[in-house]
Amino acid sequence: MWRAFMRKRLERLLPALALAIGLGIPTATWALPDDREQPIRIEADEALRDEKQGFTRYQGNVRMDQGSLHIEAEQLTVYHDDKEADRVLATGNPAKLQQQPEVDKPPIKASADTIEYFKLEERVQLRENAYIEQDGSIVTGDSIDYLMNEQLVKAGSDKNSESSRVKVIIPAGALNQEEETSGPPASE
Repeated sequence: MWRAFMRKRLERLLPALALAIGLGIPTATWALPDDREQPIRIEADEALRDEKQGFTRYQGNVRMDQGSLHIEAEQLTVYHDDKEADRVLATGNPAKLQQQPEVDKPPIKASADTIEYFKLEERVQLRENAYIEQDGSIVTGDSIDYLMNEQLVKAGSDKNSESSRVKVIIPAGALNQEEETSGPPASE
């Protein structure tokens, strides 16, 4: 039951992260309805677009906003094939992302030293000091992967370090609410 609860919570949390990282890649309903209609505003100390190698890099105190989406990073690189972004990489100490999923919901907050979105694989990866929070539920680990098509979430730790462990915090109220909405467990 705990695994099902955590998977359900992360399934709600990580799609917003995946879609937000897309920087203009069409978003789904995990963000405020008008977020995708808003202009993308990026500020950085430097910007470089290399058409030949297919990327745009923003560097130095990068801040990106689109509606309720807010990203802060030391460097943000958008890799593109022709005109469409196919991979986005945000790095920092840490890179941070915040987005409000619904009008009456608190924002989703995520951070990691590296946040990467792979469009073709429909996958988001948080690497090194990965952290994600929604409605008081928190998941941390060395890495967090979300496969959007499969709705599969995998949090991992550095197996070579005793102090690196996946940690999950679920508010007591969330467990009680989940039990009320899911009904009694099925008999085996």
